[in-house]
Amino acid sequence: MASVARHLRLMRQFARWHIWLGWLVGVPILMWTLTGLFMVARPIDDVRGTSLRTQAEPQALVLPGTAAGSGPVREMRSFMQRGRAISLVNRMDGTVQRYDLATGQPIAPIGATEARAIVAEGVIGGDTVARVTLYEADQVPFDFRRPMAVWQVALDNGTHVYVGRDTGEIEAVRTRWWRVFDLMWGLHIMDLEAREDTSHPVLILFAALAAFGALLGCILMFRRRRARVAT
Repeated sequence: MASVARHLRLMRQFARWHIWLGWLVGVPILMWTLTGLFMVARPIDDVRGTSLRTQAEPQALVLPGTAAGSGPVREMRSFMQRGRAISLVNRMDGTVQRYDLATGQPIAPIGATEARAIVAEGVIGGDTVARVTLYEADQVPFDFRRPMAVWQVALDNGTHVYVGRDTGEIEAVRTRWWRVFDLMWGLHIMDLEAREDTSHPVLILFAALAAFGALLGCILMFRRRRARVAT
């Protein structure tokens, strides 16, 4: 009997803690669910006003010389890349080409050895390479998700560094924590396929149910309080 009494006292103590904890976190939980419901109710493009912008046809740059002779150019920018002045040209057909500004000559796509060197120079611990793999634009790994040809330099610590084959730049660094975070984000927005859609019927439905449940919980806390006062 003594053990039963201790058990009941412990359960009552847990119940009191639960009540006080409910008072402490009930309002923030209700706030999070209501604000979450508001944020997922509309597509992010509508919120940002992107859907209101008119879609103009892209115009090609008119450039003299070698760059213009290789096809219509969408965008071009010049910068220093590892001690050499280059021009990075994005063409209307989606291809990318680098040019040496000193000579005007095209620069060849980088190979595996150069990709290793770029990662060793640009990433802390980038000299501990497990493997180097080339992926074409239509076959990139899921943790990159951009349609461009890249070298994946996998480090010993599980980090994936992606170097653009045609750009010669580090395009992304994906640590193990990033990949776990990406999975958690996909679960959070209930979109495990693309992990980008923050406004879809399933998410809106469960956000509404969560907000309604949190609201009911807060109301019942007041009811529980009145009942305790009445006794």
